[in-house]
Amino acid sequence: MTELMHHERRVQTVCLLILAAGTIGVALYWLRPVMLPFVLAILFTLTLTALVDLQMHYLRLPRWLALLFTVLLGAVLAGALYTLVSASVTQLADSAGSYQEKLREMIEKFEAMLPVDPDVVVDPLSFVPEGTIQGMLLGTTKSIMDVLAQGVLVMVFVLFLLLGKEPHAKSRVRWEIEVKVKRYLATKMFTSSITGVLVGVTLWLLGIDLALVFGLFAFLLNFIPSLGSIIATLLPLPIVLVTKDLSPTSAILAIAIPGAIQFSMGNLIEPKIMGHSLDLHPIVVLMSLIIWGMIWGIIGMVLAAPITAVLKIMFERIDITRPVADLMAGHLPGTAPVPETET
Repeated sequence: MTELMHHERRVQTVCLLILAAGTIGVALYWLRPVMLPFVLAILFTLTLTALVDLQMHYLRLPRWLALLFTVLLGAVLAGALYTLVSASVTQLADSAGSYQEKLREMIEKFEAMLPVDPDVVVDPLSFVPEGTIQGMLLGTTKSIMDVLAQGVLVMVFVLFLLLGKEPHAKSRVRWEIEVKVKRYLATKMFTSSITGVLVGVTLWLLGIDLALVFGLFAFLLNFIPSLGSIIATLLPLPIVLVTKDLSPTSAILAIAIPGAIQFSMGNLIEPKIMGHSLDLHPIVVLMSLIIWGMIWGIIGMVLAAPITAVLKIMFERIDITRPVADLMAGHLPGTAPVPETET
């Protein structure tokens, strides 16, 4: 009887957790104009806090001076990133119409090569709206600029979080969260920067238009686990196809070399640096991308991995949710967890 009551209580608890998760998801969706900049500010604060600690430890600077230098450095980097992104999306928006025309010319040449009546091919293509490509590119630039428009609010949050952060007295859970998230962000920032530079330079040397834009997208999309690298590799494909006077060898290299760079960074270099810092199963990471992408869009996919890692750490501290944390790490019931190796 007692065992039956215990089982019913666990079922009730699971149902309540599911209802609570759904309610929280709806609330996060409606509150995203405020919550999204706030969560971004928390991640930026963790990154900048590491710089403050380094200045205090190695340069022996007082905390207020280290904070001042860090805020100034963050403002300069944010301004440079904003200028780079603005220039890139402006170039992308200005080129949208010309690439729509180039694609139409390419389709006409393809139709002329077919040994059938061109009307057979033209009729299916007529269902595609006239400004499809231009609309997609302009929609992408609008989404990016909407995110940049929230940069001021993010910087305000970062400033207050830095000023109000306690330099001492951290709990065990808070310390573990900060260590894992800082390692993840530092590794992603390092590998994403190298990936963006290598991809941009490669496309520029091959004579691909918008090489700077695609290098920037490779940097940004690398923060999205698994899917980001695939999207960044295939993103230049339409531009490669419509670029005139581009040899087949250059066209193949424009996809193959960035793909090899993404593969090497994501599967060889990044795991060596990061190790098992997040301790999340790949399926859990993929599901988190879908869920947070539905709630907060493309930025939610960028934040999916660190947010899920924080939730896992919190679940580990509660008895009733500890099995959920084990599942998130890929530790099935009845199997011994693989010990984490430090690299």
